[in-house]
Amino acid sequence: MSDDTTASGTPSATRATEPGSVHVIIGGRKTRVVLTGEIDADLGAELLEASADAEEAGLPVEVDVQHVTFMDSTGVAFLARLASRSPRTLVLIRPPALVRFLIDVTSIRQVLRVVDEDPGVDATLPSGPVRGRSRRRGPEDPDDDGPDGPADIVA
Repeated sequence: MSDDTTASGTPSATRATEPGSVHVIIGGRKTRVVLTGEIDADLGAELLEASADAEEAGLPVEVDVQHVTFMDSTGVAFLARLASRSPRTLVLIRPPALVRFLIDVTSIRQVLRVVDEDPGVDATLPSGPVRGRSRRRGPEDPDDDGPDGPADIVA
């Protein structure tokens, strides 16, 4: 039994107090959304903005949820929205027990692909730490520094 499940195997009600965050990284071939901490109504506006950024990119989307400590219906709705608007099946990377339980009980697992190993980042994604939302400029951007130029970091 892990720290985040009860004896019956269901997620425990214990909540960590780690604030939630959402980061969007747009690469040349895919978009990665990284969720950490508590994913709840406090992040509603940021989640809406992240889904709009991912949709605008028009690329396949993967969501790294391995560091999510809590998720409510706001997070589930975010995943459902991304899944319904992504050009390919949404990939969920290393979901913890709580997230697995939520996607199963809400039946959105049917429109997701869950992977237990990180498929690795797109070679066109910026390297190094990312703070806030990160957007990769496309080659059509006149301010772009080339195919491997720096990413726009939005704090």
